[in-house]
Amino acid sequence: MKFATVSVSKSLVLGLALLLASSAFAATKASLQLSNPVTVNGTPLKAGDYKVQWEGNGPNVELSIMQGKNVVAKVPAHVVDLQTPAANDAAVTRQNGSGPNSLAGLRFQGKKFALELSEGSDGMQGGSSK
Repeated sequence: MKFATVSVSKSLVLGLALLLASSAFAATKASLQLSNPVTVNGTPLKAGDYKVQWEGNGPNVELSIMQGKNVVAKVPAHVVDLQTPAANDAAVTRQNGSGPNSLAGLRFQGKKFALELSEGSDGMQGGSSK
């Protein structure tokens, strides 16, 4: 009888681990709406609707920005924890001396994490929401 209990417990733990692992990777895609042109890793992006997808384990990920099925920009990013969930989806930008602003990060409505793009070290200061 003890052997059967251990087997059920191992199955329950394994199932719970798989559920937690799948929920950790569930938010790897999102939408991005840019109201103004920006640059991402030197690539200019026009105002418009995009899809974003990130891959990687832990805090360091690779962010792909897509328009339709085409990847228009790739950039390293860092997953950062927020103290409170983001109030709305936001594209966080950094001002440049001339030309369009740079995309510095992304926030997602209701999520307690954000993506900070690695092309700068200013952090996620200021910005514009969609």
